[in-house]
This record gives sequence, structure tokens and C-alpha cells, in this order.
Amino acid sequence: MRTQFSPQTNPRVIIIQKLYSKFFNEENNLDFPKHRFKKFIKDIVYGTIERNDLILDELKNKLGEDFTFEKLDKILQTILKAATYEFMYKPNLSINIIIKEYLNSSNFFLEDSQTKYLNALLDNLGKKLRSKNA
Repeated sequence: MRTQFSPQTNPRVIIIQKLYSKFFNEENNLDFPKHRFKKFIKDIVYGTIERNDLILDELKNKLGEDFTFEKLDKILQTILKAATYEFMYKPNLSINIIIKEYLNSSNFFLEDSQTKYLNALLDNLGKKLRSKNA
């Protein structure tokens, strides 16, 4: 079931849009209009961009050798990078909240079957990144 929300006010939708535009159009300048979560949005966007190589290494390590990140749809790549950043560098946020927020946001960009696949990936990734012996 799709959740109804306004994409202009959902911070994760804005994060996905900013990261997508930066990763796939590098000349794009990032500007952040007034928003009540502007600091959070900027933190996730800039943190994900700065740690992109580390995030890609973690994705490859945690999701296994059979998983080919580059073959994923570009919007899925962007969502996974942002969520991985939050799993790694925002320990005060619950795994379930991060997953729920990105799944709700993904409804704006993805079909239901892709959202289910994303849910499985995020759940797997979140558990592996946040486990005690990771």
C-alpha cells in the first residue's frame, strides 16, 4: 500500500533528488531552499557525497560478491547510498525508521516490485551494518 505524502515536504525525497542530481550530473550546483529539516538534509547529502567511495565499499562487502551494484537502477543506487550513510553515521536513528522513511520516499520514484526489492536490500544492509560484530 502506498503512503500518501507531499514530496516537497518529505526530507528523504529531497535528499534522493539532490543526490541523484549530483551523482549523475556533476556540474549541478547544490542549493537547499528553506525547509524545516534543512540542516538534516544538507548533512545527509554532503556526508553521502564526501563518503561515496567508503559507502560503495561497504555496499559491496555487506551485500556479497554476487550482488552487482552498478547494474541497479540509478535511483535505487542513490537510495542505497543515502540509507547506507544513515546506517553508518546516524546511530541515533533506528534501522526501522530509516528503512520506513526511504520506502515511503521510494514510492514517489519506484514501482511496487522495486520497492519490495529495496525493502529486502535495506533490511539486509541495515542488519549487517548495525550488528555488534560488523
